[in-house]
Amino acid sequence: MKKIVLLSLAIISASTPALAISRYNSMSMTCAEARATINRERAVIMRYPAKRTPKMTLYDRYVADSRSCDVGFYADQDYLPTKDRASCPVYICRPATDFDDDTLIFRR
Repeated sequence: MKKIVLLSLAIISASTPALAISRYNSMSMTCAEARATINRERAVIMRYPAKRTPKMTLYDRYVADSRSCDVGFYADQDYLPTKDRASCPVYICRPATDFDDDTLIFRR
């Protein structure tokens, strides 16, 4: 019984860090600071105001590289607004295929 409890605790403690992801406001950072934070933590959530509706807050998960993405996803370049730049180059996870072969519709 002790072994089962210890094994359960080990599994729970090993999976807990995956649930904790830091959240930042990109408009309070320079582009270099945002990129350094993403690279240091491997994956973060960044918040920023929407371009068309500034009172609306948008957010997304930004990653250091493809190793930070789930299986079937890869790191693709995206842009994030920061304090000093309107378009700071960063990476975001995208599906390896944007469509499913079963959903293709051929038109003439």
